[in-house]
Amino acid sequence: MGRLFWKFFFFISLSQLAAILGVTASFWLGHHAPDRDRPHIDQSYTASVLVESASATLKSGGAEALRNVLQNQSPSMVYAVDEQNIELLGRKVQPEMLKQIRSYLKTDSITHAINETKAADRHAYLLFLPLPDNRSNDVHFSDGRHPPDEFHIPIEPIVVAMLASLIFAALLARYFSKPIRNLRSAFEAATTGNLDVRLGPVMGKRSDELADLGRHFDLMADHLRSLMDGQRRLLHDVSHELRSPLARLQAAIGLIRQQPEKLETYLDRIEREGVRMDKLVGELLTISRLEAGVMSSMDEEINMDDLIADVVDDARFEAETSGHTVDLLGSSKVLIKGNAELLHSAIENVIRNAIGHTPAGSKVFVEVRLNADGSKVLLTICDQGTGIPENEISEIFEPFYRGNGTKRTDGHGLGLAISRRVVEAHGGTIKASNMRYGGLCVELALPVKLS
Repeated sequence: MGRLFWKFFFFISLSQLAAILGVTASFWLGHHAPDRDRPHIDQSYTASVLVESASATLKSGGAEALRNVLQNQSPSMVYAVDEQNIELLGRKVQPEMLKQIRSYLKTDSITHAINETKAADRHAYLLFLPLPDNRSNDVHFSDGRHPPDEFHIPIEPIVVAMLASLIFAALLARYFSKPIRNLRSAFEAATTGNLDVRLGPVMGKRSDELADLGRHFDLMADHLRSLMDGQRRLLHDVSHELRSPLARLQAAIGLIRQQPEKLETYLDRIEREGVRMDKLVGELLTISRLEAGVMSSMDEEINMDDLIADVVDDARFEAETSGHTVDLLGSSKVLIKGNAELLHSAIENVIRNAIGHTPAGSKVFVEVRLNADGSKVLLTICDQGTGIPENEISEIFEPFYRGNGTKRTDGHGLGLAISRRVVEAHGGTIKASNMRYGGLCVELALPVKLS
């Protein structure tokens, strides 16, 4: 049992015990507290009959006759108090109660239950029948019986209630502390690199905040696992991409030593490989900055029609050399907020990727439009290539992805990955889908700047 369990147990038990003691004290105080406004006299019909009978006995036979009658009565017998406040059988009567009874005689409020009678010896006796809780427990009856006790503390119910409270306090404390211990164990495992621990099955059918916390831990662990796996894949892919140009550099250096007369040819090769490595490192740095959120100003007001037109003009110039055509359709006539240079690069990467995957002599279509409510600019870029397998569509925006299982030599598979991160940094989305009759469409959705 951990510290939290004992804290829960202690405070819950303390509150329950306080409630038990409070209820017990309230009953005790309610039983013993003086109630000056309530008559302490039995006002029932039976009490009236008994008082009248005692009065008749007192008148006819005197005090001695009444004493004999009262000694043989049941515990609910009449009290007879003389002028000196002495009860006929020696029972104790509180002076406050006698004062209250005599005040009732003056007001005639409950005279049917009270009688003041003079005996033959000229002594006046106050006759009444007290309520059961106001009768003296010091009176001993002729048969040795005692009147019932006024009040006693119910020890057995209190003990049972305390035991039940302790049991339920322990169960409640365990109910709260167990999932927290599981969370602590899971976090300790995560700090050591073990992200396979899951709390969902351990929480069972709980539906409280602790269960929600466990499920959020599982989501966090899945996300961390995905990030760690992505980093491992990225490190592997980077090392693989760098190994090829480095190997070619080493080969070119070796050939220079063996064939010095071809120095210029091999130097050109070394320069090309250096440019490829520089481009790769630049793209990796761009992805790293985008993922870390380290970017230049994102507060520019960008005219989307102008930006897309510039990108398409550059793409047409490049596409003409390979026999492709780039057509621009539609317009948006809106502004967006962001970084024009990054967006230019992101859109250009998608269009260049489409040009590279469409057959010679075919077209790449670039369409610009607004969504239904005008809150987003939709930019769709479609080629006329073979498309990609459906199970690989979600992977084309990952670093170093090469479609159709082929290795291209004119890129490193980082263009679409950069485009996705740029679009997401602008609060937009990017997705790809195969067209029904062949080709791939990539749609970029960017939020419009509100005026």
